[in-house]
Amino acid sequence: MPHLLMLAPAPVIRLPDGRLRLDVKYVEGMREHCALWDGPVSAVVWEGAEAVPFGADYAPGELGFALTVLPAGAPVPATQADLIAAPADMAQALALAWGPVPVVFVVEYTIGTRLRIVALDRGRGMARKGWSALWNLAVERRRRAAFRRAAGVQCNGYPAHDAYAGLNARTLLYLDGRMRGTMMASAQDMAAKAAHKGPLRIVHSGRLEAMKGAQDLVPVARALVAAGVDFTLDVFGTGALGAEVRAGADELGGRVRLHAPVDFETALVPWMRRHADLFLSCHRQADPSCTYLESLGCGVPVLGYANDMWGRMAAETGGGWAVPLGDRRALSDRITMLADNRTELTHAATAGLAFAQAHGFEAEFAARMAHFAACLRPQRAVV
Repeated sequence: MPHLLMLAPAPVIRLPDGRLRLDVKYVEGMREHCALWDGPVSAVVWEGAEAVPFGADYAPGELGFALTVLPAGAPVPATQADLIAAPADMAQALALAWGPVPVVFVVEYTIGTRLRIVALDRGRGMARKGWSALWNLAVERRRRAAFRRAAGVQCNGYPAHDAYAGLNARTLLYLDGRMRGTMMASAQDMAAKAAHKGPLRIVHSGRLEAMKGAQDLVPVARALVAAGVDFTLDVFGTGALGAEVRAGADELGGRVRLHAPVDFETALVPWMRRHADLFLSCHRQADPSCTYLESLGCGVPVLGYANDMWGRMAAETGGGWAVPLGDRRALSDRITMLADNRTELTHAATAGLAFAQAHGFEAEFAARMAHFAACLRPQRAVV
C-alpha cells in the first residue's frame, strides 16, 4: 500500500503537557485524507506560530495520523514515502520536484495575489516591500519550474488553476471548504430566511486584517446608516484591525456587533443558517477564500469585491454579487437595493446553496484523493 506524506505550513504549538495545539480545519482535513487514502498517511508541520486562532489541543495519539513536528526553519526531511503532497507556498519544498519521490504541489496563491499582499502590508516600509516583491518574483520562477517537473498540481480556486494549469498535464481544480452535506442549510432554514421581514441581517467572519479588507466594514456600515437602511452587521473575528472595528461598532450604537471567533461547525454555521441574510466580503485578494463556498452552503448569498476568485464564482453560481475592487460605495448601494428587494436575496441564496451542495467537503476531498492516486503513475513533464 503506498505511503502518502503530507507537508503543511499549518500552525502548531507544543504544550507543556505533551499535547499539540493545532488548527481544527487542518486536523479534520488530515483525517479525511486518511479515510480516503488506500495506505498509510503521515504529516510534517513546523513550529514557529505564536498563536493558533482557530485551534484545539490534541494528544498525538488521538490525531489518527502520524505527525512529525519540526523546529522552525528545519529542512524538509528525507522520506521513504511513495508520494509527497507539498504546499507550493513553502519555498523550501519546491526542490522536492527534483528528488526521487513523486511530488504533487498544492497551490492557491498566484504571483499577483502574493504581490498585492506585500503591497497591503501595513507593517512594512517601501524598502522592505520592494525586497519582498523581488524575493517573491524569484521564488515564482522556481515554483513554475517545479510545477513542470512535478507528478501533479492541485489548484485551490479558479485564479491558481488559470495561472498554472498549462504547466502540468495533471492539474486539478478544487474548491476548498469545510461544509459537509449534513451541515448545509435545510429547507426549513431557507423558508425561514425567505419569510424574514425585519432588519437586513448582514454577517462577516474572518481575520480582521487589511489584506482581508476589514478596514472597509465600518465605512460601509456608516454609509448604510446615512442611507436609512434598516440593518444589523455581525462581525466574527479578531486581528490587527479589531480595535478599529470595535470603535466603529461603539460609534454606530448596536447596529454593528463584534464577536470573538467561534467554533465553525458547532457555532458559526448554525448561527449563519438561522440568523444571516447576506455575507459582506471586502476581500480584494484573488485567493480562494473558503468563506465564499461556506457562506453559500449556509444559504447566505455573498456580496463582495470582484477579485479574480469571487468575481468568477459570483457569475458561475448566481449566489451573490460582485462590485468593483475597493468601491465601498458600490457595496453600500447594492445592500441598500437588496434591503428593499428580498426576493433577489432569496433567489441568490437558493442558487448559491445548490452550487455549494455540489462542491461539499466530501466530494472535493474524494476528487483530490483520486488525483493523488493517479499521480503515482509516471508521466512526462510539460516543457
